[in-house]
Amino acid sequence: MTAPLLTTPLLWLTATLGAFAVFDTLSKRCARHPLLHPVLWTTPVLIGLLIATGTSYGTYMTATLPLAFLLGPAVVGLAVPIWNERVRIRRLAMPIGLALGAGAVTSIVGAVGILSLFGAPREMLASIAPRATTTPVAMAVAGQLGGVPALAAVIVLFAGVVGAMVATPLFDAMGLHDRRARGFSLGVAAHGIGTARAFQEDATAGAMASLAMALNAIVTAALLSIVAVAV
Repeated sequence: MTAPLLTTPLLWLTATLGAFAVFDTLSKRCARHPLLHPVLWTTPVLIGLLIATGTSYGTYMTATLPLAFLLGPAVVGLAVPIWNERVRIRRLAMPIGLALGAGAVTSIVGAVGILSLFGAPREMLASIAPRATTTPVAMAVAGQLGGVPALAAVIVLFAGVVGAMVATPLFDAMGLHDRRARGFSLGVAAHGIGTARAFQEDATAGAMASLAMALNAIVTAALLSIVAVAV
């Protein structure tokens, strides 16, 4: 394999999509077992390929820019299922608002509080505070709070994968079968990755997760921005 080939977008796009497709198929065949989430396994495989070929992350990021670009239309596309469920969402405005507020505050206070008990430095606390939001929001808010944006991005990814992995068995163990509640909880706690998992359950869960993801990003960013100004 020649060095020029390692820098071509086609190689790394194929590797990324191919690895994800393999693990997603395996996940489907195993009834979406929590330990077989495709993102959980695709990430270390790609890291291993980058290390084995001596390819820098910058090269990989440049080669896979088309995938990053498609995230924008994908997020905008989530407005469609939300619109389709608009009547139901309007009827649930009050419980949605209460659940959103409780989820956003719990996410921030829980994560920061636990790390504080272990004496984590301020930069770590600032980086984990926006963990339940999407990556761009988390990075911006973490920087505003004096945290490390790159670390915030890693934490967000980890939170999303873990949330998507444990949500279904946890909901089942709790006896929570309402698709609206399951989807909304996933969207608040596990942002985009959780939303993708919610769509695997059904359209209603996916729509509620999409709404929760968007609203939680706004509420969490607003709350933490107030904190940043105050401190």
